[in-house]
Amino acid sequence: MALATRTDKRPSMTRTLWDSTIGKKTVMAVSGLIMLLYLVAHMVGNLKIFFGPEEINHYAHWLRTVGEPFMHYEWTLWLVRVVLVVAVVAHATSAYQLSRRDIRARPTKYVHKKPEASFATRTMRWGGIILALFIVWHILDLTTGTVHPGDYQHLHPYQNIIDTFSTWYGNVIYIVAVLALGLHVRHGLWSAAQTLGVGTAARDRVLKPLANGLALVLVVGFVSVPVAVMTGLVS
Repeated sequence: MALATRTDKRPSMTRTLWDSTIGKKTVMAVSGLIMLLYLVAHMVGNLKIFFGPEEINHYAHWLRTVGEPFMHYEWTLWLVRVVLVVAVVAHATSAYQLSRRDIRARPTKYVHKKPEASFATRTMRWGGIILALFIVWHILDLTTGTVHPGDYQHLHPYQNIIDTFSTWYGNVIYIVAVLALGLHVRHGLWSAAQTLGVGTAARDRVLKPLANGLALVLVVGFVSVPVAVMTGLVS
């Protein structure tokens, strides 16, 4: 009688990690921190609009020459974009799969009412959807100019920004998205710290105010641009 041969293979360590809940949470945490670092840098770049058109227009050109002559024109910028796309996709995918896993684990409603979560916690899912839609609109508006309300000018962000925030819908879309971002960062930063093992009872007293403060700085920093255009401070 022929001996049966074993053809199944053990899943790789990467696959095993990804299939686990802690693995997906780790992916969410790391990708979220990557996006957070980008947001801080992006906010600082946006604030250059307060120093006039030459400052922020020059900044837009500089972004495309970073790393020259070792890196070709726009190579560094495209590398950053690729990393961001990977981070966004990984973050969204792990968030969706964790959400589905949580639903499957609790197919029926709780008999006893659960303590209410914070507003940020309860809106994380919708906040993520709002931000995903905003990213698409933001790129089509100020990167490609596809839905830009004015005469889009490549490498002239000063005028492009004024065009966008001279419309009521441009302001509404942007401010709503930034408020959603603030709530997302407030809860997400603390959650990432817990997942990566940074959070402890003692450190929570520092982490929570830090998350609140960083979320507030990002909201104020980003919202200050449309407000400046609306009030005529930037024109």
